[in-house]
Amino acid sequence: MKTTIALSFTVLVLGGSAWSQDAAVAPKPTILPTDGRGNSKVAHGGESVDQMIYDFMADQQIPGLTLAIVQAPYITRVVGYGLSDIAQERLASQNTVWAIGPISQAYTAVAVMQLFESNKLDLKDGISKYVPSLPASWAGITVLQLVQHATGIADYRAQSGYDPSKNQSPDELIALASKIPLAFTPGTDVAQSATNFLLLAMAVEKASGSSYRDFVTKNQIDALGLKHTFFSADLSRIQEEDVSANKNKHKDFLKVVALIDPAEHATGYTSGLVPVPTARFDCKGFSDIWASAPDVSLWDIGLAGSLLITKPENRAMIYKPTKLDNGKIVPGMAGWQFYNHKGMMEIKGASRGFSASLTRFTNPSELICVTLLANKEGIDFSNLSRKIAAAFASVLQSGGDEGKLYLRESVFGAAETMTRIESELKKRSIPVFAKFDHGQNAKDVQLDLRPTQVIVFGSPVVGTELMVTEQSMAVDLPLRISVWEDAKGSVWVAFPQMGKLAESYGVKGNAAVGKLQVMMQEILEKACSIY
Repeated sequence: MKTTIALSFTVLVLGGSAWSQDAAVAPKPTILPTDGRGNSKVAHGGESVDQMIYDFMADQQIPGLTLAIVQAPYITRVVGYGLSDIAQERLASQNTVWAIGPISQAYTAVAVMQLFESNKLDLKDGISKYVPSLPASWAGITVLQLVQHATGIADYRAQSGYDPSKNQSPDELIALASKIPLAFTPGTDVAQSATNFLLLAMAVEKASGSSYRDFVTKNQIDALGLKHTFFSADLSRIQEEDVSANKNKHKDFLKVVALIDPAEHATGYTSGLVPVPTARFDCKGFSDIWASAPDVSLWDIGLAGSLLITKPENRAMIYKPTKLDNGKIVPGMAGWQFYNHKGMMEIKGASRGFSASLTRFTNPSELICVTLLANKEGIDFSNLSRKIAAAFASVLQSGGDEGKLYLRESVFGAAETMTRIESELKKRSIPVFAKFDHGQNAKDVQLDLRPTQVIVFGSPVVGTELMVTEQSMAVDLPLRISVWEDAKGSVWVAFPQMGKLAESYGVKGNAAVGKLQVMMQEILEKACSIY
């Protein structure tokens, strides 16, 4: 009997077989993946994805949010947080339908390329071929320049006659923009304008012979089987229970199958958490699609291959940096922004009451996409998206201590990013006290250091207020922002987390600290993004 036990135990250890009744000791448990694809413990910097989102929502006062993660070809995580409607206590869920804002323009760009592939539209065509009676200065602007946002045409949303609560016709909106001279010669620069994509939607209608809404519905929404993607005008198709009569309690799901795990459209909120009326009018071609986070993810997966745009060269044409007529390269196209991190691209923005972001890491070694949809306007998800992605693949980490630093990746090179920071400081009349180029200093002493710069600036009034409270804060004042390029070519911008810095000096809760954090984040957002 002893011999039998010994032999069985030997086979178990050497062969790694399952537990044997004859074995005296159980085998070692299977070792789960601890990083990258298949990692079941998704955390970044010791913080779980859930905790990241809880903290972000609390800090930004966001009522509700849905997150979807793609690890192609899987959608491995969909989670709703908070309330999609505060008054009616509806929960954010995987089926909640949100206004996806400027992400909508990516659907317009796909429609344009589909018509190009079917020879019904040419990217070199002047827009006047499809939209008559345009200003003379617009006549030579091409379809491609509209997709690039390289027209100089004013954004009708910024004009005094624009009223988002009224259903203004395309002609009325074009008339608003046409009163403003072109900001630059078409093909020489890039500036995002909803007018560009309104014109593209009108071109889609002329070239296809159908409404823009019908064309996108047939060739993208229905083609991919998206059950929770709608145009604003189609929201009434969603079967929702009226819970107001039941003191905000759902009851009909007990007798109506469609109301089990229901699809519901979210209520949007302003920065002051004032609800935006449901009877709203979105920007045609630019910000007019509502979708659930999983549907955005499904559309994103369809975008990756030939399901929406057949030829790789045509996909590449709109999903790579813009090369302008004057040879200038701009890291953006059709609302997408492209980072120095290989394969990384992002489209984001806010509409009335909502904010949305889709971040894609398309390099074959990563294949991660993060979708974040929320019902509060004016939220920038770039930093959160990157942290969430890093939780699923450590290769996407910034390399900085995010417990101490607020980190943001820039779409520009280090030198241009610093120039843009200086420009933003000048706009705010914030004095710059010093700038250090550590990369150049290293070169001067025959050492090698990737581009690294620091700019020192601040307001003596605010700084003095903090130092009166705690004089030793002089060690960390004035304020500073650092810009550097990492070993992979990504450009990072960072400043100390003002709350953590203040807390370390015992001045937590000072009103000036919160204002400084917001200001610094706004400077980074402007400096690091095209749109």
